[in-house]
Amino acid sequence: MIYTERFKAPQSLSGKEFSYCPGCHHGLVHRIIAEVIDELNIQGITIMVAPVGCSVFANDFFELDGTIAAHGRAPAVATGIKRARPENVVFTYQGDGDLAAIGTAEIIHAANRGEKITTIFINNAIYGMTGGQMAPTTLLGMKTTTTPYGRNEKNEGYPLRVSEILKEIRGVAFLSRTKVSTPQDVIRTKKQIKKAFIAQLKGIGYGIVEVLSTCPTNWGLTPIESMEWLEENMVKEFPIGVFIDKVG
Repeated sequence: MIYTERFKAPQSLSGKEFSYCPGCHHGLVHRIIAEVIDELNIQGITIMVAPVGCSVFANDFFELDGTIAAHGRAPAVATGIKRARPENVVFTYQGDGDLAAIGTAEIIHAANRGEKITTIFINNAIYGMTGGQMAPTTLLGMKTTTTPYGRNEKNEGYPLRVSEILKEIRGVAFLSRTKVSTPQDVIRTKKQIKKAFIAQLKGIGYGIVEVLSTCPTNWGLTPIESMEWLEENMVKEFPIGVFIDKVG
């Protein structure tokens, strides 16, 4: 019997075992990004910028050149790298506590300048690494360590919809919101992340993909319960879809 290899680990992953909490989607998104980089044959020229938060661990798991940015400053650091080395492919990997809070100005202005970089934005509606505090994306009524009675719009405002804000910015070449809850979602997410990188490769403009993710540990749910909670709650607040596609 002749065996044919159908599936193998992406070369752009280091091979180190993921250390993320059970049920967290970071590892799955890592694999998708690595597969895209392999398929585009850009591993040797790709530079990753990962800031503070759970995203900082990405440096351990990708077989890529990269650096760490101060909290929220990944787009600024990526901009500097890309302008100094335009021949390289540069992407940021950021969580909602980073990108949508202290990094709000950075992401808006990088997008507005149409920087030729790519951002993968993981939205799990909470600060994961630092103990489960309320994030800008935390849903109304959602309990966190800093909103023990649930987020209240009168005190903490409304969940920030980053993609809806960025869709009004002319420098954006590709913008979508997706999830990885099902095999179909994974296929869709991979296509969208690839387009975000292609936007950079073609020099069209800024590309960003927001991925809705679970955080079972800080949500206080099992991995299965957290998947159900994402589908029943997060998707309603953050609708899935492609907002801008200049790649075609």
